[in-house]
Amino acid sequence: MSGRTASNSHDTDRVLAAVHQPHYWPWLGLIDKIDRSDCFVMLDTVQFERRGWQNRNYVAGPGKPVLLTVPVTQASRDETILDKKIDNTQKWRTKHHRALAEHCYRKAPYWGDYAEEIAHLYETEWEDLAELAIATTRLLTRGFGIDTPILRASELGDFPGHKSELLAQICAKAGAQTLLSGAGARDYLDPGIMNRHGVDIEWQDFDHPVYRQHTRGPADEFVPRLSAIDLLLNAGPDALSVLRQARSRG
Repeated sequence: MSGRTASNSHDTDRVLAAVHQPHYWPWLGLIDKIDRSDCFVMLDTVQFERRGWQNRNYVAGPGKPVLLTVPVTQASRDETILDKKIDNTQKWRTKHHRALAEHCYRKAPYWGDYAEEIAHLYETEWEDLAELAIATTRLLTRGFGIDTPILRASELGDFPGHKSELLAQICAKAGAQTLLSGAGARDYLDPGIMNRHGVDIEWQDFDHPVYRQHTRGPADEFVPRLSAIDLLLNAGPDALSVLRQARSRG
């Protein structure tokens, strides 16, 4: 189910799209963006960002957070996310699954509900980073109960533009009149260019929910900005309502 409601600031007759690079086990801000949208486009045609979040993210550890990084091959600095290959000479699948299943979430309240699906993810021999990142995102949206269609820019067509022009072209191709954008894009997103393509901008202004984390005691501080798998495995069927309640408070 979509998180779009009549209380949103935009006209509900207009199609709201969000566009973002695929991330491995994405954080809650990205899941929130998908939930708010009528359609979500994975921007897999742009340059791979080294030391970014396309191939890594943090999950909860018994002490400090644990960083899971998918090793990738280095063919050239100009490789797109679509072309990025995983370095399977390294035993990352076993390492990541063991970290989640034994080290990080074995005692999480809802680990048992998702253990089989997570195990299957790591039994699969992934070659393309984008395919893996999108698979982790789809696993999370299924778990949260979010049914927003997820598209890929590479399957929508060729887009010659950059930044605002690129996003406007993708929205137009997806049949969207409004782009939902994170606050980080305020510095470069040009409303004038977007409007010339008939696309308005709505700002996400994400509010991070606070919830009970199984690795934290009553006196411990909440650890934000982990992968959304943390909320899913701690709250299970209530994960989506926790996410939306934080939004309504903002």
